[in-house]
Amino acid sequence: MGSRPTITDVAAKAGVSVATVDRVLNGRHRVREETARRVYEAASEIGYHAASLIRQRMIASLPEMTFGFLLQKQHQAFYQALARELTAVVEKTPKIRGHARIEFLRNQSAEDVATGLARLKRHCDAVALVSIDHHLVTEAVLDLKKSGIPVFSVLSDCAQGVRESYVGTHNMRVGRTAAWFIARTAPRPGKVALFVGSHRWHGHELRETGFRSYFREHAPGFVHLDTLVNLETRQVTYEATLSLLDRHPDITGLYVAGGGMEGAIKALREADPDPVPTVVVNELTDDSRAALQDRIVTAVIGTPLEKLCTSLIDLMIHAVHDGPSETPGQIFLPFDIFVPESV
Repeated sequence: MGSRPTITDVAAKAGVSVATVDRVLNGRHRVREETARRVYEAASEIGYHAASLIRQRMIASLPEMTFGFLLQKQHQAFYQALARELTAVVEKTPKIRGHARIEFLRNQSAEDVATGLARLKRHCDAVALVSIDHHLVTEAVLDLKKSGIPVFSVLSDCAQGVRESYVGTHNMRVGRTAAWFIARTAPRPGKVALFVGSHRWHGHELRETGFRSYFREHAPGFVHLDTLVNLETRQVTYEATLSLLDRHPDITGLYVAGGGMEGAIKALREADPDPVPTVVVNELTDDSRAALQDRIVTAVIGTPLEKLCTSLIDLMIHAVHDGPSETPGQIFLPFDIFVPESV
């Protein structure tokens, strides 16, 4: 049985003196943040019994900030993963003593978003939200801004000109990429269908624009069916997909631009069309991974959650610490692409 790691072991692992480790551990004298972090990482790696105490000493002098997040669809796997990643990044960031306050909206209405923002206003230093674009949302964001609370839009832009910044993928390029997959891999040129959650989702509108523009420019042999609204729910998507396959058995491509893809996957499994149309969905979950492996889905376009959350938290810290930027901005992150052979 190995001996218990000592302060000497921590010093050797971190490449510092025992006295430095002692200062970090007991907080007797100030130590550079970089050095303290190296000591903490060394202590954690070798299992030093006071590693948690070293972390407490490290963060004691850091500013304390609470960040609020207003998310959609609590029971969807993607939003659950997003909530976990946001919480982890806030708690682990070395720049602050951070706290994440996450709330899920009951529905997608602008009134519910405005009410959620008002709740978070009472507790948070900065807020980020996933929301439809609506004047009531813009007014609620403006109210927080006037109170000195910066607000960021995530995944789908909203409250442009008022919010601090947008962080997410370039949604028009996402739509064009989905169209590229269908044009290149569909069994033949023909009918293509598109699901959006709502025309109030700015991100979905951009994905639809990109989707249609690609076919218009590069694959005019494909015919667009009317865009379908699924409210990002699996049951609506399931029923609509079955109806779509029944009315258009010759359909060659299908893109679900937002939530609800589970319903489309279920419908395709049951209908078992021949040939199977090219299907593109967003976000890699257990359902979409299984559909890729079973060749029901051709490609998944995913949001890089770790990069998104890290970029967002850095921006939120900067806005709270240094004040709002003079010009609201946009941070576009490269999206992930998954195909059957990559999962």
